[in-house]
Amino acid sequence: MLNQATTTLAFDTPGRTLLEITQPVRDWVQAQGFHEGLLTLFIRHTSASLLIQENADPEVQRDLERFFARLVPDGDPLFRHRDEGPDDMPAHVRGALTATQLAIPLMAGRLALGTWQGIYLWEHRRRGHRREVAVHLVGR
Repeated sequence: MLNQATTTLAFDTPGRTLLEITQPVRDWVQAQGFHEGLLTLFIRHTSASLLIQENADPEVQRDLERFFARLVPDGDPLFRHRDEGPDDMPAHVRGALTATQLAIPLMAGRLALGTWQGIYLWEHRRRGHRREVAVHLVGR
């Protein structure tokens, strides 16, 4: 028989950054007492995203940000949607190019992340926001 558990985790971001959320997610999963299953994470925003990425060398995160700054620069005259400033539409494009949801297997009571993998909330806006991640765990 399969069981389910859900919650919403909230995170305050300091502005544009990759914020590692592995530990709070891991803590919630472990508190559920499941041995096997599937964890789904879904971010409830259009100007932020979720990402599984290397958590050993912070230069990886900085390189990702430099790449996206080149790919989708703030204030690009191509964009007309600027209701909340020059980073508004670029943040939406960044969100569209990345992921709004992740699925991670749960095996032997642990998230099946690789040695150097971490779960990140990627804030695409320059100023900080409170972001919500809907969490769903199904398994036994």
